[in-house]
Amino acid sequence: MSYQAPIKDMLFVMNELAGLQQVSALPGCEDATVDTVEAVLEEKAKFCGEVVAPLNHPSDKEPSFWHDGQVTTSAGFKVAFKAFGESGWQGVQHPAEFGGQGLPKLVATPCTEMLNAASISFALVALLTDGAIEALLTAGSDEQKALYLEPLITGKWTGTMNLTEPQAGSDLAAVRTRAVPQGDGTYKIFGTKIYITYGEHDMAENIIHLVLARTPDAPAGVKGISLFIVPKFLVGADGTPGARNDAHCVSIEHKLGIKASPTAVLQFGDNGGAIGTLVGEENRGLEYMFIMMNAARFGVGMQGIGLAERAYQQAVAFAKERIQSRDLAGSAGPVAIINHPDVRRMLMSMRAQTEAARALAYVGAGISDVAHYHADEATRKASLAVYEYLVPIIKGWSTEMSENVTRDGVQVHGGMGFIEETGAAQHYRDAKILTIYEGTTAIQANDLVGRKTVRDGGATAKSILAQVRAVEAALGEAQGADLAAIRKQLALGSSALEEVVDFVVANAKSDIKGVFAGSVPYLKLAGIVLGGWQMARAALVAQQKLDAGEGKGDIDPAFLRAKIATARFFADHILSGAGGLRSAIVEGSAGVLALEVEQF
Repeated sequence: MSYQAPIKDMLFVMNELAGLQQVSALPGCEDATVDTVEAVLEEKAKFCGEVVAPLNHPSDKEPSFWHDGQVTTSAGFKVAFKAFGESGWQGVQHPAEFGGQGLPKLVATPCTEMLNAASISFALVALLTDGAIEALLTAGSDEQKALYLEPLITGKWTGTMNLTEPQAGSDLAAVRTRAVPQGDGTYKIFGTKIYITYGEHDMAENIIHLVLARTPDAPAGVKGISLFIVPKFLVGADGTPGARNDAHCVSIEHKLGIKASPTAVLQFGDNGGAIGTLVGEENRGLEYMFIMMNAARFGVGMQGIGLAERAYQQAVAFAKERIQSRDLAGSAGPVAIINHPDVRRMLMSMRAQTEAARALAYVGAGISDVAHYHADEATRKASLAVYEYLVPIIKGWSTEMSENVTRDGVQVHGGMGFIEETGAAQHYRDAKILTIYEGTTAIQANDLVGRKTVRDGGATAKSILAQVRAVEAALGEAQGADLAAIRKQLALGSSALEEVVDFVVANAKSDIKGVFAGSVPYLKLAGIVLGGWQMARAALVAQQKLDAGEGKGDIDPAFLRAKIATARFFADHILSGAGGLRSAIVEGSAGVLALEVEQF
């Protein structure tokens, strides 16, 4: 089946949980009116459903291929990307002065989800280009912005991020690519970069590589890394692509998933040196690249959410059509498998996890907008701290979630899920990379522990937990068994998370390995509790609307009741696992570290 964007749920989350009205009141965000946002989402849903989604399964069967240094992308990608750029979708959240739409991140986020649900392989070119744009907006010179931003934002050109080398994976201190100054403001770049998403393709006029490299006198380690713009075609002063640069694709990888996305090995400088220009200052390249990485990490979290939604929709459609076995309550003949309790459990699990991750990510996007646009500096600073705390959770938990959901999608299909023709297996295969690239789940967890929890003594985490407790209190004042059950599990979950935050802060110096042994469980616990917080908020809003007699118009009573039921399921079946994760983190490090290396 194809894909239909869940616009009703997206708008509910944006309006009721992520504060769209408050965001649209921020300076520079006034264009994000409710009517405008609905129109944007409807148009993006149409584009993704009609243009991109039909390409997903065929492109998995006939992926992009390399020949003699050139990459030909899957059938339909080139035409679709041209339409993507001409429709302005690359520039949704980028400045209008460079050809973008200048809308808030909260509006761009559902657009990103839709594109990834339609086809992750296709969406990756936009994700990397977004990262390049963000880096240049932050650290590029006026000349670099004038040359590169408009073609990137309008989709004429695309961008890449070149970090990894054969000997330097996540450890960027080992980067060896060289940048030799030429005395005219340019550098010659020499080296090999691997795992470069859309490092070569036929969908745009030029590819702008952002490359980490070392100058001859750079200090060792990460402090000696600089960032360079190395275009595929050299760009003239008038912005016109010219001669071919000495940057070439020597192969692309053969992968488990995201097969249609060309993952390139790029060779710089085999024919005298690739010409590059410095971004910002020498030896600050990792700092600038983290701008790209943080944007990309949030984007990868949205990949997980989009993919989970696609897998859920496909599983529901199959479960309604597949006739197999009698109903347990006793029916005259076989029924659709959606009537069987365990299939229903799997579908509810898929739905609840996807909705929780979506809500948390959209709330994070709204907080990011406050951090960027609010008039008050103290508010901006506090919001930025919360957003930065959430980013590794949104990336790490949402992508781990997508593995769970796409796995269950295969299971719902039974034996047919193991057959490639149904497409369920593709979602499962595509999901695996999401927990790896742009920093593995462990790297996100290390960031959550070290930079986001220990560094401020748990202050940001505690400020978020105070908001969770406020929702607990509101649930306590509400009526109904569902809200009472949600409150019970949210209270237990928030207590578990608070105990873990205290444990991490108290023991990070005295037992650093013990603390980091529980870093990934901590990330998962934070995702579950904060996702449960958003589900609880959604249930409260839904109940309030039902009690007030609302539910006519865009949001109907059945939708509201489904919100409450899904939140109840999340609390009973997902959030209820918080205590076990707390025990594994606080009490379980001994088992992790018990064996000597030789005993493995």
